[in-house]
Amino acid sequence: MAKLLMFHGQECPHCRKMMPRVERLEAETGLRVDRREVWHDEANQDLMRGYKDALKPKCGGQLRVPAFLNAETHDAFCGEVEYETLKDWALRQ
Repeated sequence: MAKLLMFHGQECPHCRKMMPRVERLEAETGLRVDRREVWHDEANQDLMRGYKDALKPKCGGQLRVPAFLNAETHDAFCGEVEYETLKDWALRQ
């Protein structure tokens, strides 16, 4: 099973909108998304920076949240998306 990560900020409104979609994804598919809060957690910031080569090109050249990453394939996307888009991405992994 793919190792899927979600980098998010605690106060980020786009991240907050994605949380129920991630929970639904997990409930419907059995996939697990490892949520990592990066605005207040230095260890998670370091982890996100470790994937900057995969994330930056998909995030407009910067590290932004919410950001989703397959830690094995380095496929990523950023931003708030509809549930079906999230699900399609996750199931391709």
